Parts: sequence; C-alpha cells; structure tokens
Amino acid sequence: MNWIDRFPGLTGLEEDLKGPLKAASRVVKMPAGTQIFGPGQAPENFLLLIHGTVRVQQVSEAGREIVLYRVSAGESCALTTACLMGYEEYLAAGIAESDIEAVAIPRSTFDDLIARSKVFRKFVFTAFSVRVTNLFRVIEDVAFSRIDIRLAQKLLPLLDGKDHISVTHQQLAFELGTAREVISRQLTEFQRRGWIEMSRGTVRIKSLKDLRKLAGEV
Repeated sequence: MNWIDRFPGLTGLEEDLKGPLKAASRVVKMPAGTQIFGPGQAPENFLLLIHGTVRVQQVSEAGREIVLYRVSAGESCALTTACLMGYEEYLAAGIAESDIEAVAIPRSTFDDLIARSKVFRKFVFTAFSVRVTNLFRVIEDVAFSRIDIRLAQKLLPLLDGKDHISVTHQQLAFELGTAREVISRQLTEFQRRGWIEMSRGTVRIKSLKDLRKLAGEV
C-alpha cells in the first residue's frame, strides 16, 4: 500500500527516505470507540490518519469534558507531535469516533526523519502550527464567547439539511466544554422564544432564521 501518496505534504519526500519510512511503518486498524491514547501514556508512534475520525478530548478534575479537536483523514494529531517532540506524556485522550485506519510511524523513525528531511519537518510542523492556532480559538470561545451564540453555532452544522437534530444535552455540553445544566437552560430559553422544540434526545428547529441571526450567519 503506497500510503505516502495519501498525504500531499509527503509526496515530495526525498526518494532515499521513502523506502525506509514505508519499511519501518505499519498500517493499523481500530474499531469505533477505541481509546487510542490517554492521560499518562507516552506516545510510541506518530500516527497519520488514512480513514475515519479521531476525537481528542480532555476531562477536568471536576469531571467536565471538552472536545479539543478532531483528527480527520489526511491529518496527524498535534498532541502526539507535541508529546513526541517534548518526550512528554499525554494529558488528554484520543477516541476513535468511527472505524479508523492509520499509519503508525515509530518514534525512532520519526526522530530520524525530523533530523534528516526538510520535507518531513515542514509536513509535521505545518500541521502542528495550524492545530495550535485552532486550539487558541477553542480557548478563546470557551473563556470569552457567549454560550447562547456558541450553542447556535454548534446546532446549525448538525442540521445537515434536516429540520431536527438527534443529540442530548450532555453531548452538546461535551462539545462546548460546559455543564449539561447550562445547555439545558439555554435550550429552554430557545424553546421559550419559539426557535426550537425539544423532545427526548431530539431538538427540532422551528426558526432557522433566528438561530442563524444569533450565530452571526445573516
């Protein structure tokens, strides 16, 4: 399997390094729900995702969960990069949201390529810098943005052309990094305004225009 071609940033990799990279790496498959890494573990491989989605999440001491980011096909995990480079242990968990297929590049091969290949360094650090920038946006949203606006911005993409969303208050709280009670109060307010209608595990949209206005889309 010529997996290198699946990652545009690696297509220009030096020819004398492609063979050793493919020989040292292995393609792994994991079912949905698998915890790929967790707090306190040290990464043994640099993972490149071929198929599927991985959710990277963190849990506070109080038990509150937040989604930091998702890794999609063609991407690498910024947290893994940081831990490999700094010889640190993970502080968050990576969960397979779907069945996944990934390339596992051993730490020794990763270190060698970082030292020897300009193309590989650019591939790794470009992806890392983009993810770190996005993480700062997540921090800014959680710390400073109004929860009603963030909730509207989360609900709209979940519609996907439908008029309802199958989602629990806890799932929304998890995605937005807040408490379930906060989400419940805000959804109740949306319902009072006539924008949505709630039933168990389902949110039906009654005024898409108002939600879009609140989210800043109109």
